[in-house]
Amino acid sequence: MKEKASPACTVDSSSCPPIKTSLDKQSTSQQFCRPAFTQKFRESTSGKVWWTIFTLLMVATVSVRFYKLRYPEQVCWDETHFGRHANQYLQRTFFFDVHPPLGKMLVALFGYLDGYDGSFWFEVGKKYGDASYMGMRIGCAIMGALVVPLCFLTIWEMTASLPASTFTALCLIFDNSLVVLNRFILLDPMMLFFISATFFSMAHFNKQKRSFSFLWWFWLSSTGMFMAGSFSVKFVGLFLVFLVGMRAIYDLWIILGDMSHPVTYTVKHFLARALCLIALPVALYVAIFYVHLRILHLGGEEDEFYSSAFQVSLKGNMFHNSTGPREVAYGAVIRVKNNVLEGQYLHSHRQLYPVGARQQQITTVYIRDPNNRWFIKRHNQSSPLWNATDPIDLVRNGDLIRIEHRTTGRNLHVHRGPAPISNKMYQVTGYGVRGEGNDDDFWRLEIEGAAEGEVLEIVRHSFRLVSPNNKCVLTSTTKNLPEWGFGSAEVACNPKIHDDRAYWHIDDNRYPRLPNVSYTIYELSFLERFIESHKNMFMGNAGFRPKISDFQSRPWMWPINFRGQFFSVEGVVIYLLGNPIIWWGHCLCFLFYFLLWIVNAVIEKRAVNISDKQLNLQRRTLNTCKWLFIGFLCHYIPFWPMARILYFHHYFPALLFSNMISGMMLNYILETFSEKISPKFYTYFVSGLLLAFFYSFYLFTPITYGYPNRPSQYNDSQMYGMKWISSWEF
Repeated sequence: MKEKASPACTVDSSSCPPIKTSLDKQSTSQQFCRPAFTQKFRESTSGKVWWTIFTLLMVATVSVRFYKLRYPEQVCWDETHFGRHANQYLQRTFFFDVHPPLGKMLVALFGYLDGYDGSFWFEVGKKYGDASYMGMRIGCAIMGALVVPLCFLTIWEMTASLPASTFTALCLIFDNSLVVLNRFILLDPMMLFFISATFFSMAHFNKQKRSFSFLWWFWLSSTGMFMAGSFSVKFVGLFLVFLVGMRAIYDLWIILGDMSHPVTYTVKHFLARALCLIALPVALYVAIFYVHLRILHLGGEEDEFYSSAFQVSLKGNMFHNSTGPREVAYGAVIRVKNNVLEGQYLHSHRQLYPVGARQQQITTVYIRDPNNRWFIKRHNQSSPLWNATDPIDLVRNGDLIRIEHRTTGRNLHVHRGPAPISNKMYQVTGYGVRGEGNDDDFWRLEIEGAAEGEVLEIVRHSFRLVSPNNKCVLTSTTKNLPEWGFGSAEVACNPKIHDDRAYWHIDDNRYPRLPNVSYTIYELSFLERFIESHKNMFMGNAGFRPKISDFQSRPWMWPINFRGQFFSVEGVVIYLLGNPIIWWGHCLCFLFYFLLWIVNAVIEKRAVNISDKQLNLQRRTLNTCKWLFIGFLCHYIPFWPMARILYFHHYFPALLFSNMISGMMLNYILETFSEKISPKFYTYFVSGLLLAFFYSFYLFTPITYGYPNRPSQYNDSQMYGMKWISSWEF
């Protein structure tokens, strides 16, 4: 059907100004009047209705989020990790973590403001006692609680519909899982806050009528800043970049098609978005990391996750203010370390392999131990001993060498049989007597990026050891030996030469005939430390592979609330589980959204004659839900191909968008039937919906706020009869 120039409206058309986009022009597809209920609430914003509802929602949010916040008075789940990280910030001690630093810095700040001194040792199930932990819980709860008003105001800004905004807020308030996630010392409340704030700012920006005005710049910059906050807490926040980026591309495409402006106008918009949505977030992220590295300037137990050059700048670390020969000479006593994350030292001991060649074990270990010391000698040299009158013979790239274990006198040797665990690789053993052996002890030194004949240096040079006889490369595998190997990491010789784990470096060099130099010459710049930190974080995330015994939480389980997640089992039980009525309602709302999209497509294709009011309602709902659904997909689909171990809480960024879609769908249903139902029925329906949300929330409060550890099958259990599906574990 043909669109009328001035659509009919249930209110006087003079009170229905056309909605404009951020492109300084009126969008034909958006020239519609707000439906009756929405217009009624819109008119009442200057009075008490809007503020009364908003205030009641905020009171409810604070009530459910802060109720019994002190309880349980013990460390729950990941509080043990992020509490310890707060300790390390307060004590300025360096540590390793797979997440960016902002969230942990905020946790430490919350504790500091509450007078916490970082002395409590966090351990799952441990009682807090006199420790000042409430500041950290309150700070996380505040940021989690702010998600509710942000989502409410986002829907209001996008639709000016008070019912849709209210339904969205109710879904968030009475969701048991969000209450649990917001009550503990975790990163998730902060990440959800920054994601909500980003989408809220983006919605405000898209409503600006004057391009390049102060408010236009303010909301565009706010979008970039909050987006930086989201991926500075967890890398999951990077999924938000796809949503913001797609919206920016969409806007630029529309601007480009506006023939009233020259192409240079589009270029200006592009540059503004590049500045605020790319340059600003990157600058903020780097600045946060700079502060992180400046605060953590003392060495700690987790320094070994980083290279020796990285450790030089950490006060108290063995490399800080140390000295040693820079170049490596034959006859030197060296310590060899693997380059990968959690790089371990090449190690041997007198115990023999009980399998394969029953020769001396070669492994890698974390600890600095006398058995990590090796002599380096030429391939045709049996004894590593040297005379003071002999010329100094430096080790060079391309040399054929032998490496002899200092304690036992065995050479690093390749046995052409399968390694104990990685049976596609060759076994590496300690072989020979007092340095005597055979040509399977020979290794060709290949320094990465060095010229032939270049002298080997400690710390700076990364190298491989290639066995020319067996055409394999010395590597530290990802597997640990069983009890007979003391759980140490397996060392093998890999016929596949291109192995990322086959690179090593020397971090300690003892040779009295060469002059010592200060290790400060190896100190990395901020940019080098920044890059190495990210390499380690990415490798650490990739290393979270599920074990056979681990329960696999898979993405298909999350939307249907298939299985929850224990937060506490010691003394009291806290179980992360969504409000079933709300979560299963989300699934129905998704189905309804798809149905509405199909119906609207058929109506437009077949030119079906429907009222202008209904047509405008459908367009408004679908246009808003389109971006909400894209946001949901951006935060949900990437988890499907992931090989790393996944947890239920990974779904919650996507859940925010699911809640807003449900709010929109519930509002659409009520608006559609607004003229066919009486105000009394409307009131009963909304009251019944609210009652269902609240009653379902109430039924599951024992696992939200904690109940005594008593299984649900017992009559005296608070959760007796509440195990609605067998996969729930309480």
